Amino acid sequence: MTHPFHIEQATIRDLDSLVIIFDQYRAFYQQPSNLKEAKAFLYDKFEHRESILFVAKHEETDRIIGFVQLYPSFSSISMKRTWILNDLFVDPFHRQQGVARELLSAAKDYAVHTRSKGLELSTAIDNGTAQKLYEQFGFKRDEEYYHYFLTI
Repeated sequence: MTHPFHIEQATIRDLDSLVIIFDQYRAFYQQPSNLKEAKAFLYDKFEHRESILFVAKHEETDRIIGFVQLYPSFSSISMKRTWILNDLFVDPFHRQQGVARELLSAAKDYAVHTRSKGLELSTAIDNGTAQKLYEQFGFKRDEEYYHYFLTI
């Protein structure tokens, strides 16, 4: 199937374009717009190789219309790397076109390529649309462990 977009791994050259959609993503989660801090945050991810980003770019304009960000983690029990799928966002105008599914495919392919145990993610309890997509893609809701978080 041919899409009006393509997926590629982001590089520092994508930073200025990526900042715009990253800021939209944060706004989706009710965070105030802050392009300067968003740019500094993403710059650090590239500079220190702290994450892997895949972007969807519109074929005609090369504009970034979606992204997925993976952070490395490790499982001591399996002695393997895991990837935390921390961020997935598609510009609202480009939703329902397969962008999120293709970004998930890129993340999965990368996890396979890096011989990882798998991908881990969490999403808002009320984000039924995302939950449906993740479950259709093969993600399983954790029924075995409770996840906790300590805010500092």
